[in-house]
Amino acid sequence: MQELAARTTAAGRLASLSAHDLAELVRTKRASPVEIVEDVLASIASLEPGLNAFVALDVRGARTAARKAEAAVMRGEALGPLHGVPVTIKDVQAVAGLPTRRGSRLSDATPAIDDAPAVARLRAAGAVILGKTATTEQGWTAVSENPLTGATHNPWKQGHTAGGSSSGAAALAAAGCGPLHLGTDGAGSVRLPAHFCGVVGFKPTFGMVPYVPVPNNGALSHIGPIARDAADAELMLEVMAGPHPADHTTLPGGFRRDSAGHDLAGLRIAFSPDLGHARVDPEIAASVAAAARVFEALGASVERTTPAWGPLGPDLIRSLWGPPLLPYSPADGAAEAAMDPGFVACLRETGQTSWRDLHAAQSRRHAYAGAVGRWFAEGWDLLLTPAASVAAFPHGRQVPDHWPAHPWDWLVWAEFSYPFNLSHCPAVSVPCGLTPDGLPIGLQIVGPRLADPLVMRAARAFLEARPFAAWATAVRDPMLAV
Repeated sequence: MQELAARTTAAGRLASLSAHDLAELVRTKRASPVEIVEDVLASIASLEPGLNAFVALDVRGARTAARKAEAAVMRGEALGPLHGVPVTIKDVQAVAGLPTRRGSRLSDATPAIDDAPAVARLRAAGAVILGKTATTEQGWTAVSENPLTGATHNPWKQGHTAGGSSSGAAALAAAGCGPLHLGTDGAGSVRLPAHFCGVVGFKPTFGMVPYVPVPNNGALSHIGPIARDAADAELMLEVMAGPHPADHTTLPGGFRRDSAGHDLAGLRIAFSPDLGHARVDPEIAASVAAAARVFEALGASVERTTPAWGPLGPDLIRSLWGPPLLPYSPADGAAEAAMDPGFVACLRETGQTSWRDLHAAQSRRHAYAGAVGRWFAEGWDLLLTPAASVAAFPHGRQVPDHWPAHPWDWLVWAEFSYPFNLSHCPAVSVPCGLTPDGLPIGLQIVGPRLADPLVMRAARAFLEARPFAAWATAVRDPMLAV
């Protein structure tokens, strides 16, 4: 395929280009899938194991798929929207030929026979699967450490969390190692690492993307894209979305990008800096407040408000988060020693929950979701909040040093994300600034159920008005600079 490589007009490294650009280069024969994949693999090799973002990097499989994609181009076959575009998969979704370890030493290392539906759809669209990315143990926490592979580092500062539980996905996106990364989100696990790493993380409406096997966790888990570009996140979601017979919770219709453009005139947008209860570090609060003012310049009406349902969230999530994880409780001392100590502490505290208490919490959850839905229906088109209360902090703890210590409760700095798992609303984290220490800050944009196209249109409009090019600068730790 040297002929195609010689005609490429791609400037600089292909690995840092958008999915849209890469797909166009392939369609117009200005770059080959092999060339693209080799460039991404070279970028990964320059950062690993320092970044420690992969559980399984499938070099052979990626190269084989790239050669097949190249041959299809040369034969003049019809090409999918992601033809030749590299993609990574969080290690909670099955990829044929690779094990699904879920960040646990106690997991089954047997390779999967089939792809999960979302992965199969990405392949069918022409994507090249690079491998499985790191997650926290069973997705229990939002800091980027697990007993199986260790700590995934934030590309902006070595030794600091990349967030979780979609840790490797966000770190690779921020480091410029390919454009598209599949994450999952049960209480913020797409949006929180996006916030920490300065990328886009979109949790769509529950049921938009099939999640197989369906998690038995109270309908909290969503699949969503992590990318550097809002339009790329939309493209990935378009490919993955739509009903599937193996997931009875999936919605009809799929996802289609809102083509109305960046003008947000006429929208009524609420801004809540704390949801009526959350502690937020001052540098986060200041950056998010400045970002909210951008929407006024884009034509929207922005009003500061405190939703009545906001303060109800903390007790509710702490009643519901742990019980679905109890099947992972250690069977003996050897198993406990192989697990994340914070996870063990969470399970011990959760083990005191009675069935009566859990059932009552589920009833409160349904009422909570209804309250969120009614609040939007009262006239709010969108809601703006911080994506999280803190910036990236050092590994080895669940909360930063300047917050009260706790053996497991990371939720104290993530009070803005889980409300929209509980209510099934679409929500996206977009980078909106840097702390004085040069660490990313995320703005969360939320909409009512099924308003996914509007949420992403607002994200695109914001990033067009305030481009976040800083992720590609030397602000990051020189060890991981790209």
